[in-house]
Parts: sequence; structure tokens; C-alpha cells
Amino acid sequence: MNFPTTVKSPQPRTEQIILFRVSGQTFAISSASVQEVRSVDNIAGMARDLPQSHLRKVRHSIRRGDHTLYIVNAAIHFGLQPHPASLVFFLRRTRTALLIDGIDKMTTMTRLRALSLAFQGEERNWYRGLTALDQAVVPVVHPEGFLSLEELTLLESAQLAADTAKFSPEDSGAAIQ
Repeated sequence: MNFPTTVKSPQPRTEQIILFRVSGQTFAISSASVQEVRSVDNIAGMARDLPQSHLRKVRHSIRRGDHTLYIVNAAIHFGLQPHPASLVFFLRRTRTALLIDGIDKMTTMTRLRALSLAFQGEERNWYRGLTALDQAVVPVVHPEGFLSLEELTLLESAQLAADTAKFSPEDSGAAIQ
């Protein structure tokens, strides 16, 4: 006697994400993309000003090991009204530290939808796609989308200028904004 073979539907691929807030808006990022989360107060003494930065969204850098990371204000990046940030995401495989208002929760994403064609400009690089959680559509950010190669080049130039300038003793440390 032959029994019919049952076809199992493939399990949806799940991904752990972090829901975070920026100026009252909710965004998601893969938890695998976040190396570390720190308080703004915790890194303020290590941050260096970038007075020559031509990017409004980046005013500070931080040295971690052999790398300089640029601290991106997520609110300015997304064109939102800036609020005082309380946390910093140190992103893996990028030169970005991201200022955010806070973390809502960690959850699991089962489906990532492609961006609509309504996204035409540089924001196509900012997002991996959209996901639906708790009856809300949440944009999922692309960790490499916060700083383009051109922006990194400008920041490296500003960092070089800041490093070669003479600092007075009171210039050490920076107030993170």
C-alpha cells in the first residue's frame, strides 16, 4: 500500500530584529547588524568633534581599535526633527555608530517586503525593505545605507583635518548631539 507523500511547505525564514525609535518614528534593524548598544553618556568622553564635517548628520567620530567610526544622527539622516538621543548602535561591518532615541523591543521578522517604487531617491539605499508587525508597517534599515562612499571620503578628510589641528586641553571629549 502506497501512502501519498505529503508536501511540507517551507518554513518562513525568520530574522531577529530590533525595533528602535527616532523622533517618534519606529524603525527596525537586524540584530545581527548591531555589534553593541551604548548610552550616549557612556561614550561622550571618547567622542571627537569633527568641526570641518560638511555632513550635518555627522558631527562626531569615535576611535574603536584600529577604526574610526562616524556617529550618524539618525533623525537628521531620515529628515526628522532631531530629539536628544540616548543610545548609540555600533553597527557591524560598517564605519557607522548610529544615534537613536531608544529601543522599543526585539522581535522576530518573518517576511521582508521589497520597497515600493515610490522610493526613488537615496532612501532606496537606506532601507532593505518593509515588514508588517502588530498591524503596522515598519521600515527595515540597511546598516550600510547610513554613509555612502562619497560621504565616508568627506568624513575621512574632515577627520584628518581635525587630527592635524592643535587641540587645547579643554577640547578633549565632545557633547554628543
